[in-house]
Amino acid sequence: MRIQIDHATTYAYDRAARFIIQTLRMTPRSSEGQQVRRWQVETDVDARLRRSEDSFGNVVHTLYTEQPTASLTVRVSGEVITSDTAGVVPPDQETLSPLVFLRDTALTKRDRLISVFASEFSAHPPLERLHRLTAAIHGSVAFEVGVTTPTHTAAEVLALGRGVCQDHAHVFIACARQMGVPARYVSGHLLRRDTENQEAAHAWAEGWVEGLGWVGFDPANGVCPTDRYVRVATGLDYLGAAPVRGASYGGGGERLAVRLTVRDADMQQSQQQA
Repeated sequence: MRIQIDHATTYAYDRAARFIIQTLRMTPRSSEGQQVRRWQVETDVDARLRRSEDSFGNVVHTLYTEQPTASLTVRVSGEVITSDTAGVVPPDQETLSPLVFLRDTALTKRDRLISVFASEFSAHPPLERLHRLTAAIHGSVAFEVGVTTPTHTAAEVLALGRGVCQDHAHVFIACARQMGVPARYVSGHLLRRDTENQEAAHAWAEGWVEGLGWVGFDPANGVCPTDRYVRVATGLDYLGAAPVRGASYGGGGERLAVRLTVRDADMQQSQQQA
């Protein structure tokens, strides 16, 4: 599938920020499961962009402004060709042992509720237990925008029973690690069937299954990723794979606006030709 993405994040300040630094994990990598045909990162102000790679293998751009800035827009756009791998992540340039992804973080720390919830699936074979876990989270945590923040932990979300895709991924990761299964957070994009315009990027999780490797699971939708998904970054949790993280100095009253369009390029072309 040929997927076009246009993702713009705008920061506006009541008083101009003297200095802004941001870490951008917004650029996908090519692999056997997806080929990045074109991709660009742009800003609407005079800023420096330095490209590098983090310890998880993510493409990272570090952005620096060097003059007072009242507003800043970071825009990424491009085209990715994807293939359906039934959720299995094709071998890539992995640099870390899967055992790294057994490590707890503040957002995925396990408590008694996580332990009890995960214990229901421990007796099943590895792949089946993760499928069952995905279905259980999908049924237990209703998708609802505005009830959680990026600081909510997996345990808090499971107790609340509501959240967004980030929260579903954290619950999955915490439960998988409780069962001794390495699990990691994935940020990326989902080509939805109902609309091209979206309010935010998507998030899901991957679990390590011996004999298969990394396998994707999307508890927010109760499915494994298909060719409608574009992987961008992975990490131990949201903080390690967030599209944008940073700080500003000297500004005030920061406001954030996101504009995201994810479309089927082939369908759009056929409609234009009709």
